[in-house]
Amino acid sequence: MPRLGARKLYALVKPKLVEHEIKLGRDGFFSYLRSEGLLVKPKKSYTKTTCSKHWMKKHPNLLKEDGLHDAAHVLVSDITYVESDQGVHYLSLVTDANSRKIVGHHVSEDMKVDNVVKALKMAVKDKRYIGNAVHHSDRGSQYCSAVYQSALQESQIQPSMTDGYDCYQNALAERVNGILKHEFLLYRCKTLTELKILVKESIAIYNEMRPHLSLSMATPNQVHNKKGQLLELA
Repeated sequence: MPRLGARKLYALVKPKLVEHEIKLGRDGFFSYLRSEGLLVKPKKSYTKTTCSKHWMKKHPNLLKEDGLHDAAHVLVSDITYVESDQGVHYLSLVTDANSRKIVGHHVSEDMKVDNVVKALKMAVKDKRYIGNAVHHSDRGSQYCSAVYQSALQESQIQPSMTDGYDCYQNALAERVNGILKHEFLLYRCKTLTELKILVKESIAIYNEMRPHLSLSMATPNQVHNKKGQLLELA
């Protein structure tokens, strides 16, 4: 995790510092990283992957509605571009909003709905979402399509969409995209096949090893598995 970030890195190494009786607070740790030129420099890039000017039905934003408590889970989805020497490809992601775990993904050469829906189908292999979840996305044509909406209906999942062109209404999905691209997918692959392997390995590390500030420094898998155990007990 070469671009993990100083706060998360400090949380991971702190037990070792204590074990070796090294007194180094978080501010001192930051100062040391800065002096060695090891602080992560932010990267900014943007490629549009959403086309919301279409005739298909757009669903209301349930994340702003009072009825959201009817669902135990919220899934957020988005599409982002990734590259190899063979060209531009597209990564479809489905993330559990509570645990921040990426529960579905698919890399393809295009953004056709048949490819995008594969990430959703991976996610709903976890039966906890069937009949008990809201799916939130932007108003892209793939998510509004009959094919995608049928897949949601099949699993009795309620559709929810941003109600405008503001990417912050799907901020969590955008954030997960950014983490993968700027912290993990740092190496340019020669082929789409290599890229798929890199994405799969990166998501495994993200889910199992990367601590989250929003999860009190737990990993997505830790929170996801704990919630699953609680649901089984209930």
